Amino acid sequence: MKFPRRYSLKEIAQLIDCEYVGPDDFPVQGMNEIHVVTPGDIVFVDHPKYYDKALNSAATIVLINKKVECPEGKALLISDDPFRDFNKLTRHFKTFEPATKLIADSASIGEGTHIQPNAYIGHRVQIGKNCLIQSGAHIGDDTVIGDNVIIHSGVVLGGDAFYYKKRESGFDKLLSGGRVVVENEVEIGANSTIDRGVTGDTIIGEGSKLDNLIQIGHDTVIGKKCLIASQVGIAGCVRVEDEVTIWGQVGIRSDVTIARGTVLMAQCGVSKDTEPNTTYWGTPFGEVRTKLKEYAAIKKLPEIVKTIK
Repeated sequence: MKFPRRYSLKEIAQLIDCEYVGPDDFPVQGMNEIHVVTPGDIVFVDHPKYYDKALNSAATIVLINKKVECPEGKALLISDDPFRDFNKLTRHFKTFEPATKLIADSASIGEGTHIQPNAYIGHRVQIGKNCLIQSGAHIGDDTVIGDNVIIHSGVVLGGDAFYYKKRESGFDKLLSGGRVVVENEVEIGANSTIDRGVTGDTIIGEGSKLDNLIQIGHDTVIGKKCLIASQVGIAGCVRVEDEVTIWGQVGIRSDVTIARGTVLMAQCGVSKDTEPNTTYWGTPFGEVRTKLKEYAAIKKLPEIVKTIK
């Protein structure tokens, strides 16, 4: 998430009332999670296990809960609770705006696009040409939709990320300030839900087709010309490359890459990266021919046991 203007390190420190290490005028241009940071961004870290990763990332400002040696060319924001203060910044730069009508005045809708009754179109939404948004769809704030897109009834674009920190008092939510971007020629089936990024974009690539009842988590990127069947659940921060096919009830854990041309057979449980142009099956999942051979061998076990004296 980029800020509307360049801020100084001192200004940001004042917003969250914390100490800082670095020049007062050190430039701050945005805030992002570690997988999408660029120079000028703030990244937060609150566990020693991840200090080095954050300090050596592309981010040039690190919001951290311990005063450590500051890498050259970077700055630190020292906070007793970086998670809380990251949320403070999100609230400041992405203030909640209540809806006053079904289609916000700030929404932009392209020529030839039809919005069916009772669809909700949020603040600053951009919808391209020749799209169809069916009744009951919810298009959240800042969503971007390309040309020739079909959104079926009950779809929610831009729900909050499922991202919580466990505390003694319960679960503390990381606020979402990112977007959903749907590229040209995409179709999204009824009652599917696509969460917006925490600070970046959740993206559905050009020409991809999504069935009903699909869940896609925050900051996940779906490539071009992918085919995803019903009841698939994809966690946050997953990268699905181009021309991937995912059949029904597949579950994919966070932070994995589904390589180009992968086919995931129904009910796969995907826990790690895949190889290009390879078909997988099962839980734990594996290359389909290998898994079928394993399954055939298991079926022979009762007969094998009978031969053991």
